[in-house]
Amino acid sequence: MPLIFGCIVPHGSVIPGTPGADACATTTAAMREIGRRLAAVHPDIVVVVTPHGIRVDGALAVSYTERAIGVLDDPIFEHGKQRPVRVDLEVDRELARSLRDSATAASVPTVAVHYGATSGPHDCYPLDWGAVVPLWFLGAQLTPRPRAVLVVPSRLLPLNTFTSFGRILADTAAASERRVALVASADLAHAHAADGPYGYDPAAAAFDAWIEAAVKDGDLARLREPDMELVRRAAPDGLWQILVLAGALEHTPMRGEFLSYERPTYYGMLTAAYAPTAA
Repeated sequence: MPLIFGCIVPHGSVIPGTPGADACATTTAAMREIGRRLAAVHPDIVVVVTPHGIRVDGALAVSYTERAIGVLDDPIFEHGKQRPVRVDLEVDRELARSLRDSATAASVPTVAVHYGATSGPHDCYPLDWGAVVPLWFLGAQLTPRPRAVLVVPSRLLPLNTFTSFGRILADTAAASERRVALVASADLAHAHAADGPYGYDPAAAAFDAWIEAAVKDGDLARLREPDMELVRRAAPDGLWQILVLAGALEHTPMRGEFLSYERPTYYGMLTAAYAPTAA
């Protein structure tokens, strides 16, 4: 079955009730809307391409564990009480294996990742904020819960590797009988504030405007040839994951809708949802 859904989402402090979320209410509302749209198409599997997690130099790292579990450092505070932000999902090892095998056959460097053990309760992928934040909206609260597949790209690879992988991912989904959604976990430039960890550079605003225009114009393909000096100065962590989505859209066309952009702190956050053109 072709991909049923796609999105670009941030992984910053957007979960309501967590520190910093009040400053980005527009993004939180957009994330909730994307969650409603995903729930409406009943995904069996959510593939999250994240810049964090277990990264392997020179390859795309695909989760092969039985489960994926993570808890954010900051809990949710509600009505004077607190509860953890926790995601606990089964990993779809069948899709992960097919994805790795297809990518390897196409000479796209891809590796399988276990953590702790190779089977059983200790074979568990440790999720960080790059996956926990998107999956809190896009999987952890759905009934029934979808399975997950985690993919972490290495930035040492040529940019065309990511679009190639996206096409392979979409083709793998199309060959499956399951309903697969693709999530590009992608904060934008990190150099928006002098007091931030990456300092200030005007390239940050230029980079985010470039990404926003491509999304609004429905032309993610233009991101395949960036000004790499602009990318370096802007210090984003989202370009590589968005290129995977761009490649998937070359295989399975979808119509995109820009939902929000905010920069409440030193990094930019953009949300966009994609639905198949035939839907």
